[in-house]
Amino acid sequence: MRLHLYFAKKFAMTFGGVALVFFGILILVDIVEQMRRFDGADISFAGAAVLAMLSVPETLYRILPLIVVLATLALFLGLARTSEMVVTRASGRAALRSLIAPVLTALLIGGLGVAVLNPIVAATQQQYEIRSQQYEMNGGRIISTNDEGLWPRQGGASGQTAIRAARTSLDGTELFGATFVEFDPDGTPIRRIEADEAALGVLQWDLVNAKIWPLVDTSNPERDAKIYATYEVPSTLTRDQIRDSFGTPSSIPIWDLPAFIENLDRAGFSARTHRVWLHTELAMPTLLAAMVMIGAGFTMRHTRFGRTGQMVLLALLLGLGVYFIRNFAQILGENGQIPVLLAAWAPPIAAILLSLGLLLHLEDG
Repeated sequence: MRLHLYFAKKFAMTFGGVALVFFGILILVDIVEQMRRFDGADISFAGAAVLAMLSVPETLYRILPLIVVLATLALFLGLARTSEMVVTRASGRAALRSLIAPVLTALLIGGLGVAVLNPIVAATQQQYEIRSQQYEMNGGRIISTNDEGLWPRQGGASGQTAIRAARTSLDGTELFGATFVEFDPDGTPIRRIEADEAALGVLQWDLVNAKIWPLVDTSNPERDAKIYATYEVPSTLTRDQIRDSFGTPSSIPIWDLPAFIENLDRAGFSARTHRVWLHTELAMPTLLAAMVMIGAGFTMRHTRFGRTGQMVLLALLLGLGVYFIRNFAQILGENGQIPVLLAAWAPPIAAILLSLGLLLHLEDG
């Protein structure tokens, strides 16, 4: 038990050191990138540093599997140089048994990353987008979307409402030049509303200067149209849902993602991308454990055997290969070419089986 704790502590410290090195490098690179990107906005060094601090956590979280591979290589190469692995094997402890502590530590790191770091990354990413938009608009409050405008949607069993807005506030709760088209459950348009402004309240949109055209039970919608200085349209959307709909699934905390997926389904959107992301995040601890086993498979040997550089290179290449295969499978899953569970769970499970076979071959084969 004491030896397991020793290996776990060494791996955790090695992982922390590698992560800190990457964090420092990424901060410096990102500060330069932010100053280059917002050069026209006269951004200060402090402003660029704040943007970098908000941007780097996402990048660091993305490369977490690669950091684990490097930490594993550093751990076992250090144990080999100090002959600690030789002593461990001489005491009768099998190599696979020595891997229990690093693998469990990697699982713990992955679990903490998904449960704690994921929401932090989502929050910093949202703040980064808000601050970067402020710099792009020179401190302005309104942002513009593409030429076709913004198209959120809301609704449920009683029907859906498609919304178009030419412009929106930073958090997406105020629309300008808004058009609401309401549909019945069969998909038939029943009413069209245009308003100069629309603000999201509690369970309703508050419209200003609204004009309403009935699209059913009328032969002349323009003749029967009505104009209101203020008008309320029921809404099933919340401020958080509107805000999160502008970003990628990574900008939504994993604890809020299941409910958000349910709301997307109810509103008629495809939530496949969000489902793939959810399962990919849940599979993160398994992927980190696979990375530990891959790194250990090439470095749990004494340095006197030679070819240490080749083994390290092979471990890095295999780790990078698994990492990119996982990203490629995620893209295939988002496009609907493979099932969601296969896209998220197949790469880490296959990596574990591959590395386990390698370890059994090298140690007992």
